[in-house]
This record gives sequence, structure tokens and C-alpha cells, in this order.
Amino acid sequence: MTQPRKQLWRGARISTMVDGWGLIERGAVLTDGEQITWVGAEADLPAGLQPQAEHHLDGALLTPGFVDAHTHLVYGGDRAAEFEQRLQGASYEDIARAGGGIRSTVAATRAARADDLFASGLRRAHTLRAGGVTTLEIKSGYGLEAAAEARCLRVARRVGRETGLTVKTTCLAAHALPPEFDGQPDAYIAAVCQWLPALHAEGLVDAVDAFCERIAFSPAQTRRVFEAAQALGLPVKLHAEQLSDQGGAALAAGFGALSCDHLEWLSADGIAAMQHAGTVAMLLPGAYYFLRETRLPPVQALRAAGVPIAIATDHNPGSSPVLSMPLMLNMACTLFRLTPLEAWLGATLNGARALGLHDRGQIAIGQRADFAVWDANHPRDLAYALGNPLAQAVISGGARIAP
Repeated sequence: MTQPRKQLWRGARISTMVDGWGLIERGAVLTDGEQITWVGAEADLPAGLQPQAEHHLDGALLTPGFVDAHTHLVYGGDRAAEFEQRLQGASYEDIARAGGGIRSTVAATRAARADDLFASGLRRAHTLRAGGVTTLEIKSGYGLEAAAEARCLRVARRVGRETGLTVKTTCLAAHALPPEFDGQPDAYIAAVCQWLPALHAEGLVDAVDAFCERIAFSPAQTRRVFEAAQALGLPVKLHAEQLSDQGGAALAAGFGALSCDHLEWLSADGIAAMQHAGTVAMLLPGAYYFLRETRLPPVQALRAAGVPIAIATDHNPGSSPVLSMPLMLNMACTLFRLTPLEAWLGATLNGARALGLHDRGQIAIGQRADFAVWDANHPRDLAYALGNPLAQAVISGGARIAP
């Protein structure tokens, strides 16, 4: 069926996320193709619009669609056994050093067929979409060899095509040291740098990420990956300061990173570098909760410095097997003491900024027609609700994609 080009969405309580909540009672949104062309009170609708389709929302809440800007959605297997080990006292680092953690997922992912990876990734994407997500980042990083990394990135692209979601792909080949490179991290980093041009040439990479940590890669090794990305014109981001302060945030900011993610051990120098570079602070409350971390990211210092704060699910099998952005709103408020408005901006406007996207995250003229419709009176209701609220409707680029 051909999608009507000019559509009117009326009778909604709209939260535009412009200048705060940007609430419009009994509001309307006019879309033309993938773009919003008018927003305001229904009583102020211009005459003679003649939309090809009208949608009466009966007082429901209309918000921007969520931008889940940090996920590891494509992988094989699960890590439920490690969850039990941690409850018995093992740390995330203990498990990783014993050959579990990321390596166990790498083995399962390498053994999986592309169709199986797609089927499981598609199910996860459908769950996120039902919870109001319209834009999604998917990282590689569970293949850790050229062919497997490419396979996972192709699957991620396919998930975007099949779901109607905007999917941005990030190459995270510098995620962990694979077994065939034991004791040779520099050689592995050299291999990653060699893979990037071919992955980029195939159109599989929108950004490049790395894990800069004691159990992963050093700042010097991370720098080599970023230099290879920079040579290809690819933006970078970084798993930084999650378990220790390695100075990764300042390093990434020096490359103009889109975002630095986790940040529980972020220093004042790292904050200053991110402020100067305009780098987004990506907070991941699901991993903080699931790993039972106790050191909070420096939210107040980030606020004071004016560093934009984003939040995401960090969906992955080992440290954040969550598929609900509304739950992340609640966790960001409860665990990190973000205000509901800060959490919402983190899941919409600042999440988009963390992907280098400036055409979404608000309900405004010229923005992409990505929004969600909720049975709620106010956006804060979704941050308050401890669970997995489902959207009444999810619209991406003017087309209804769920339910």
C-alpha cells in the first residue's frame, strides 16, 4: 500500500521537547513524506491543508521517538550463567579474565549463521520498537575477525530495512582480544585497522568505537584505531572510564568523538575535554544496575560543564540484557538522579546528537517525522512507570511501523 504523503495527526497532547517539555494541549502535527511541516494547537491549523490522511489521537500523548544510541543487538547465545556467577561473588573482570564475558559471546556469534543472527536481532529490535524506539545504533564487536564482523554489520543493516527503524552501525572490532591473538594485542589492533577500509567501502560502518579499559585496550592502542577511522572520514566514539580511569574520554574528545559512554570513572580533565569537543556523555544505567556498580558517573559536574547527557539501553548479553527505553528513563532518574526532563532529552535529542543526527529528537518543523503515541498524560509518567510501557503507535519517517 502506498503511504499517504501529507498526513495530519490531531487531537493529541504533544510534548515537542523544544525549550523543555514543550507541551501543546490539543495539538496537531502535519507531516509531508518523512518530514514534519507544521506543529501547533489544533485550533490554529491553517485553512486549506487537505491532508491525504488524518489520524485522530483522542487525547493521547505524542512525543519524539526514542533514539537508542548504544546497543550491541546482534550476537549469538546468552550469558545467563555469568549472571549467576556474579551473584555468587565473581566480578565482571574476574569472569572476563577467566575466558568468559565477551569471549564466550564471540564463540557463539562466530558459530551462528547470518540468518540466525538476523532472527534473534530482529526479535530484539521489534521489542525496542514496541517501546517507542525509532532510531537505533547497533555495534559489532562479537565477531572479532574480519568475516564475522562484516556478517554482524550486514545483519544490522538488514534489521533496519526489515523494521522501518533508522539503524546506524558502529564497528566495535576493538572490543576484546580474540583467542587467536592471545598475548598479541598490538597485532590484533593492526588487524582491526586493516579491516576498516573494506568494511567502510562496503557501506557497513557509520562510526568506529573501541573499549579502552584494563581488560580491553590501552589508550595507545585505541588511538591507533581512531587514527585509522579518521583517515577514512569516520566519526568515533568510545567505551570510556567504565571500570577505571584510563583517560579515554580525553583521548576520544581529542578526535572530536560523538560520544563517550559509561563514564563512571570520568575525571575533571575528561569532562573539560568533552566540553571543549562538544562530545556527548552517554550514560548507561542498565549496565550500572546489572553489574551492581557503586561508583556513580559525575552527573552534577557534567551538568555544570554543559556537557549534553544521553541515555541508552546498552543492550548486550553480558551486562545489560534490557530492551526498554522507558525503563532506562526510570533507571536514569532513580540511579543517576537525572530529572525526568533530562532523561527524556537524553533518550531523544541528545541520543540523536550522540549519533551525529540533527534531524530528530524534537517535534518541530523540519525535523524527521519520528514519534510515538502513548496512553499517558505527561512524559514524566513514562519515567515514573517502573516497567515496560508499550506505545500505542510508533511512526518513523511518517510511516506507522508499530504495533
